[in-house]
Formats: sequence, C-alpha cells, structure tokens
Amino acid sequence: QVQLVESGGGLVQAGGSLRLSCAASGGTFSSLGMGWFRQTPGKEREFLATISSSSSVIRYADSVKGRFTISRDNAKNTVYLQMNSLKPEDTAVYYCAGSIFAGRTLERSYGYWGQGTQVTVSS
Repeated sequence: QVQLVESGGGLVQAGGSLRLSCAASGGTFSSLGMGWFRQTPGKEREFLATISSSSSVIRYADSVKGRFTISRDNAKNTVYLQMNSLKPEDTAVYYCAGSIFAGRTLERSYGYWGQGTQVTVSS
C-alpha cells in the first residue's frame, strides 16, 4: 500500500512562489501516475496537474497552466509541484495522489491520497 505525505505548504504573498513535495513510501512509486489536486471549503476537489510514471505525459488544468510545474524524481520517490505567480484564489488544501493510470484528470482515477497541505496566498 502506497503512503503519500505532502509538505511545503505555507503562507505566501500574492506573486510569490512555493514548491510542494509529496514523498511516497510502501509501494512502487515509479510505476504510478501522480497528480496534484486542491480543495477549498464547500467545493469539490480540483484537478491541477498530472505526470506519468516516466514523466512522458504531463497535463495541467487551464487555471494553473503556465504558472505551476509538476515534476518527479523516481529515485527519491517524490513528486513536486512548483507554484509561481501565486494568487489569493490559489488558497486551498493541496493534495497529491497516485494512480495506476497515466494522464488522468478525474479524482476517481486516483486510489492513493496524501493528507494534504495548506497553501494560503495573501493579497
């Protein structure tokens, strides 16, 4: 069973940057497609980005395209989300997720989830 632990969240001013990390353990990380999602109170979880096991397939939501970059290091069992030009509307709990599929954007395609990390962007 894969366990995922996010880190790197925090408080940042608008226009600033953060890099989120998600460390995996207990499974074959290198075979999983990985994704990042976020959620704000009262809203459904929103897809942000996904990366295939070999990094050959990468997809982004339109809301973050050009500002966020997903990457992974299979040697370190870690996936990253570099977030630049942050806006107050990016404030949310950010989750990483793992899937046996590649390139998926739907929450239900992911069977492994971290506990989330809070990102707060002040104006």
